[in-house]
Amino acid sequence: MENNFIVSARKYRPATFESVVGQGHITSTLKNAIARGQLAHAYLFCGPRGVGKTTCARIFAKTINCLNPNAEGDACGECESCKSFNEGRSFTIHELDAASNNSVENIRDLTDQVRVPPQVGRYSVYIIDEVHMLSQAAFNAFLKTLEEPPQHAIFILATTEKHKIIPTILSRCQIYDFNRIRIEDTVSYLKSIAAKEGVEYDDESLHLIARKADGGMRDALSMFDKAVSFCEGRLSFKEVAATLNVLDYDTYFGITNNILAGDYKSALVTFDEVLKKGFSGQTFMSGLASHFRDLLMCKDPQTLPLLEITGSVLERYRQQSQACAIDLLFGGISLLSALDGGFRTATNQRLHVELGLMKLCGLGQKKNSDVEPSAAPTLPPLTKEAPAPVAQPQPVQQPQQPQVRQPVAQPQPTVAAQQIPQPQQLRQVVEQSQQPRPTATPRPMAQATTATAHKPLFGGSINAVLMGQKPTSDDDENPQNEEFKPESGAKVEAKREAFLAELYNLNPRLANALRSMTIEGFTIRACVMTEMVRDELLRNRGEINNILREVCGIEGSMAFEIEVARSRDAKPVKAEDKLRFLVGRNPEVTNLIQALDLDLK
Repeated sequence: MENNFIVSARKYRPATFESVVGQGHITSTLKNAIARGQLAHAYLFCGPRGVGKTTCARIFAKTINCLNPNAEGDACGECESCKSFNEGRSFTIHELDAASNNSVENIRDLTDQVRVPPQVGRYSVYIIDEVHMLSQAAFNAFLKTLEEPPQHAIFILATTEKHKIIPTILSRCQIYDFNRIRIEDTVSYLKSIAAKEGVEYDDESLHLIARKADGGMRDALSMFDKAVSFCEGRLSFKEVAATLNVLDYDTYFGITNNILAGDYKSALVTFDEVLKKGFSGQTFMSGLASHFRDLLMCKDPQTLPLLEITGSVLERYRQQSQACAIDLLFGGISLLSALDGGFRTATNQRLHVELGLMKLCGLGQKKNSDVEPSAAPTLPPLTKEAPAPVAQPQPVQQPQQPQVRQPVAQPQPTVAAQQIPQPQQLRQVVEQSQQPRPTATPRPMAQATTATAHKPLFGGSINAVLMGQKPTSDDDENPQNEEFKPESGAKVEAKREAFLAELYNLNPRLANALRSMTIEGFTIRACVMTEMVRDELLRNRGEINNILREVCGIEGSMAFEIEVARSRDAKPVKAEDKLRFLVGRNPEVTNLIQALDLDLK
């Protein structure tokens, strides 16, 4: 059977500068150079694949050799030079593929051929495609000819990887950077071709082809031909998505609705269907991140032009963006980017994506609870504290006297920074050193009092927030209500261990220091052994709060009260501590200080 079919990429290749799509800054510059007679001897066309580099080189070479150009400066197409070019028998325009002719011998043959003047036309044009494939030796052999070619010779180099070309070649060329073709321009060009070919289409199908092409017109035309063959001349969105093996918009709109509803079960089922269609988890995550980005662009009129979507799909994006909070979109994009970065190193890649989906549904559920105050648990006032969860009935304890909690020891400023009379300061330190000092022992942080009862981690009102329960007040007659069932203690302990495990990955020393911490209201109390650990805890309280929000879902920020447990055997660090240590060892030091009028400095 005779086959006269010509692919659209060749059949509809632009023949004039006006027909080149999406490269107006290039074509206008070249036309002006031709009109003014300011032609360089070497050009470098660089940019992504399929954006018109070779096409513009051919149009440029045909135009400068045309014997009768029209008023617009385009080739006439009727002279002998134009006819020979159109029929592929021109001896003045030479094309060389550097991918297969990249040796020094090929460049030497080219330099010998450059000396021959053109038979028809004014210039011999040499188009070297994929020039970055030339070897280092071939580049060096080409330098002299490229810098000082004969007057009739013009070189046009084309490449997709400009960074691989040596600087000495770049310095000898006029460089033109081609842009990716916008989706709107690609869709418009596909519509014109579909009208010429008598193909029926919908806007969504052409938009899907243009988006899949990623800025390359040749790729878009190849996919257009494939879709036309599959759909038998009538393009529909579902069939085009199936033949191009891409996820359609309905998948991402549906999964976003599941995330907004906090329905992780439906989200996991949808992801399973995606895997059954042959798509990878990484492709799914990348597409979902792009979907969230497009929804974010719809939130503000200033960013709406950044959304390269047209037709009815744009209206669907606008409607769904109204239901998405900005914090949810930001958090989702950040989470999906992190998942994409760790996908290749994940041992179980499916579980890696499923865990990310469950976290996204958790974000959506939390945002929904923020929007509906009646359904969200409310935090009790800071001045009152809900009763702690009770695993089993306990006997009533006799009231005891309230114990006054000692204030947390604050770090003292260094002596050098204080301006205090020196003799009086020394006498105070000496008098304090001579008084008997009891051994300092760590205060039991978990000991409860009637004044302020310390709860275990995530106890009381915090537990109610974590478990999604309505907090109870102090006026309840029965503190052992059904909200704090025995099994809730295991859940709280599991969240406590999850928090400590996450913190251990960040800083093992801080995790070990907080294993004995307690929470009173919204204050974290802990007793550490050194001031260094205390300072490190205070410096990292922001990260600790972030982990509490992410792992345990605690809203707001927790305050920190950290005490340092000192022992008699602790080594003195500050000047005051060293002086007290010396006076305790030898009381005669006091007389020496007074006799010599010594200073702590």
